[in-house]
Amino acid sequence: MYKIVASDLDGTLLTPEHTIAPFTREVLQRLHTKGEHFVFATGRHHIDVAHIRKSVGIPACMITSNGARVHDENGKLIFSRNVDPALVAQLVEMVKGDETITIHIYRENDWLLNRVDEDLAKYHKDSGFSFKEFDVENPPVDDVAKIFFIRHDHDYLTGYEQKFIETFGDKVSVAFSTPFCLEVMAAGVSKGEALKAVAEIKGFSLNECIAFGDGMNDVEMLSAAKKGLIMETAHPRVKATLPDNEVIGSNAEEAVARYLETHLLG
Repeated sequence: MYKIVASDLDGTLLTPEHTIAPFTREVLQRLHTKGEHFVFATGRHHIDVAHIRKSVGIPACMITSNGARVHDENGKLIFSRNVDPALVAQLVEMVKGDETITIHIYRENDWLLNRVDEDLAKYHKDSGFSFKEFDVENPPVDDVAKIFFIRHDHDYLTGYEQKFIETFGDKVSVAFSTPFCLEVMAAGVSKGEALKAVAEIKGFSLNECIAFGDGMNDVEMLSAAKKGLIMETAHPRVKATLPDNEVIGSNAEEAVARYLETHLLG
């Protein structure tokens, strides 16, 4: 029934410790042996995801930076869209005075922060991918896949979400990857559009895709796929946006792998 299986990582395929569990790895390897095409679809940087893919041990396409980058199974870049440099500069200018927010920038080969946050290391145990600092008075504005803003207060960040939408309109794509991480990409960038591109390259349609996710940045992908499954730990906004989508278990229970084993391997 399904030829392409696409999954988000944090909060979905990865454990709460942000690693691939042994059972999940085994299921993904069995899926590959059966001839299914697996796709990592995440907000993470492609360098980070390449290490995770290597640890799983299967060839897989990678949708990264929420769809701003797509790489094929061999690591070849097949799609890339950057945020307009002038908009990057404006976004940094809008937020740089707010000391409660950490600003992150993903470029082709870099992960940049305006201030050090050692707590982020736990997200990158498997890959070792790490960040560098940048100067908000002279921010890098070219080659930016996405710029994102972290504060552990969702309601506070929704104020910035509204401000970005009012300021930039359809010049950017704005989405929460977690309740505490607000992300901005180029116009038209989403995991859903990227999944459509991957399916077309593979010679399939979205009706042959199944997808898993837990964040607002997954909504387009979960809507685009023939079947989009939501994690039980997903933010209420995701469930409210997609009220008819099936909800499965948590990432702590390896719910994605268990669903795949039952419905695609059973």
